[in-house]
Amino acid sequence: MGGMCAVRMHPDEVDVDAALVGRLVAGRFPRWAGLPVERLRSSGTENAMFRLGPDLVVRLPRHPGAVEGVAHEQRWLPRLGPLLPFAAPEPLGRGGPGEGFPWPWSVYRWLEGANPVAGALDDPVSLARDLAAFVTALRGVDATDGPPCHRGVPLAHRDAPTREAIARLAGRVDTDAVTALWEEALGAPEHAGAPVWAHGDLSPGNVLVGGGRLTAVIDFGSVGVGDPAVDLIVAWNLLPAEARGAFRAAVGADEAQWARGRGWALSIALIALPYYWDTNPPLAANSRHVIKEILAERG
Repeated sequence: MGGMCAVRMHPDEVDVDAALVGRLVAGRFPRWAGLPVERLRSSGTENAMFRLGPDLVVRLPRHPGAVEGVAHEQRWLPRLGPLLPFAAPEPLGRGGPGEGFPWPWSVYRWLEGANPVAGALDDPVSLARDLAAFVTALRGVDATDGPPCHRGVPLAHRDAPTREAIARLAGRVDTDAVTALWEEALGAPEHAGAPVWAHGDLSPGNVLVGGGRLTAVIDFGSVGVGDPAVDLIVAWNLLPAEARGAFRAAVGADEAQWARGRGWALSIALIALPYYWDTNPPLAANSRHVIKEILAERG
């Protein structure tokens, strides 16, 4: 895994280290007691990740806002994972509060692969088609009784926080240009079809590759049903311009859906950039990359 070392990113974040994880595991899962625990370098913002021995990974919420995702993944991954063409996290156990840690946490099977880096892909067109196959398969899963995707909503729901972020970025980005792009995205027709499944956070940190090809998609804490356009964000946060056409064609996005996907990518980047400017350099760099790509694409 690429990325950064552990740093505090949220004011309500709790401290977690390998020794604590070892005690939690020993108390809840004696069969895994004594396995080596190693914190993983990651640019993730919601959860801390620790490798447990050669075959397992422990995932713990960093702050209260991430706690709901534990039960969410435990419920939905067993249903969704077997239906997807690439590996997804496999929950093996759920722990509870203890040793001073206040929330539930999960143990998953280890997945091989590395996070890709925008601008340094070995085979971007093949990866684009792999990502489209994942998105298409997820969209095809029966959405009956699926939970709402909090990012599967109309872009207008993001208007206030996006404009607030633009104001905070005055002097650091071309605020007139990004405001115009945001208003263009708001003008796209809303999703008119039935709600379908969307991952909700298809970003480089949640994608694993090997040999230039997609091997797994992780972090299903935002998965749910709604407008699937949000899963098009990967076209700008990871894929280069020359691979976007292959991704769009394979996923079958029409003009309105593509415009909404671009709007989601822009909004997520604009909101993340001032918040993580100092605390999460990889995520801030990717946010700047997204803004640059969309500005270049729209001329």
